[in-house]
Amino acid sequence: MTIDNQVHLIGADELEATVRAIFAAAGCDEEEAGLIARELVGANLAGHDSHGVVRVPLYVDWMGEGWVRPGQRAEVVTDGGAFVLLDGHRGFGQTIATQAVALGVERATANGTCIVALRNSGHVGRVGAYAETALAAGLVSIHFVNVAGSPLVAPFGAVERRFSTAPFAVGIPLPGRPVVLDFATSLVAEGKVQVASYGGRPLPPDALIGPDGVPSGDPRLLYGDYGPTDLRRPGAGVGAIRAFGEHKGSGLALMCELLAGAFTGGGCAGPLDGPRTGIANGMLSIYLSPAHFGTQAEFERIAREYLEWVLGARPIAPAAPVLAPGDPEAANREERLAKGIPLPVDTWAAIVATAERLGVIP
Repeated sequence: MTIDNQVHLIGADELEATVRAIFAAAGCDEEEAGLIARELVGANLAGHDSHGVVRVPLYVDWMGEGWVRPGQRAEVVTDGGAFVLLDGHRGFGQTIATQAVALGVERATANGTCIVALRNSGHVGRVGAYAETALAAGLVSIHFVNVAGSPLVAPFGAVERRFSTAPFAVGIPLPGRPVVLDFATSLVAEGKVQVASYGGRPLPPDALIGPDGVPSGDPRLLYGDYGPTDLRRPGAGVGAIRAFGEHKGSGLALMCELLAGAFTGGGCAGPLDGPRTGIANGMLSIYLSPAHFGTQAEFERIAREYLEWVLGARPIAPAAPVLAPGDPEAANREERLAKGIPLPVDTWAAIVATAERLGVIP
């Protein structure tokens, strides 16, 4: 239902069913369509609308162009037991990354540690979801991610695009209090620019930067001009997203590019030798089992004590206590499961238009 002129409120089950039907109609089998839908809606439930169903029209477009492929399996390129290199052959990231994480979790659970290098995956979505999978198995996980051939972010002190949004995530398994850190190394994720362009939460006024060096919060700086339900193509704009944290975020972005892009052999954000052709993620993941290291009891005791001490710091505003990474996602999930997922009306209209082109009735 549309609750005002700006927001369409929809239940998670209904939204997931609609997205599943769209990808089934587009050519995915039922299992893959369900996985894509579950992961995209899961991102919305966590409050990460940038990695949620706003992606549906673009995913379908990429699929039609052959830039992302249904029905793929990650190919083992190198297998050293405790380390493995996988090639996703541009399969859907929700499928390929899920396979890569499952392999890493399986081996780390058996042997104590595993390093998984993944290249040529379609857009993997919310990286924190993969850290959560590792948490469920009692594993620490660290994930460096990049996007090959997708320069969107200006390095500190520059106006030209050189980095992808280069996400980074860490999961720490603590009983009853798991911690998941998950963020793009850009000041805002590209998906947040998409959400703002469809009428969602506005960007900070310094999120983007133009070729003249002037900061801006206007999504058209990234996408160029667009209509309400048009696809948002980052290559059409003249500006860039800024790195977060000045030189620190810029430095971490560089490390993500070198580890997830160069080390895996999948490629960094550039230099480009032609037009951008969809998204190909690289991801270097490290899985550690505290039980195998023999430190689990002390790890959990010391970490919990320290975490509670950190969270007990006196807040600036009494009504806004200090939060741990993952707390906002948990609160969003609870609220949105109960009340529904709010989508900007133009986001919902773009999804409906995609569905109707495929003969799906939302």
